[in-house]
Amino acid sequence: MKFEDSIISKKYTYTKKTLAFGELYFLDNFIIAEMNHGIHLSWNKIVKMIDVIHLHYGVNCKIAYISNKINSYSYDPNHWVYFFKHYNFVVASVSICYSEMSYINASLEKQISSKSVKRSNSLEEAVSWVLNLEEFK
Repeated sequence: MKFEDSIISKKYTYTKKTLAFGELYFLDNFIIAEMNHGIHLSWNKIVKMIDVIHLHYGVNCKIAYISNKINSYSYDPNHWVYFFKHYNFVVASVSICYSEMSYINASLEKQISSKSVKRSNSLEEAVSWVLNLEEFK
């Protein structure tokens, strides 16, 4: 389910940022990202996301990242290894999986990430998990 079609979008204040390759929704302590169908999430696109995140939250932010995988797209999991090695603002992430393939990809992310990664079946479950992180209490 798209974030804007969910009950979660009615419960919380958010700012939407549209990029050429997807949508970012900025909430108090977390981001919900929805990438466009068929894109390849290259390192250049990740850098663009980092720039937009830092513009919104500041360079010293601490946030959680929710990937709402409503569309099929590709990415290099090694980029996330590089990301977590060089950037420290994401304290945890959640992948919302709507297919077996996205669940398998999220499992791979979980294995190679140095941060907490959760796999979820719904936006509600993902947001609840993020809001209960120790970092945000």
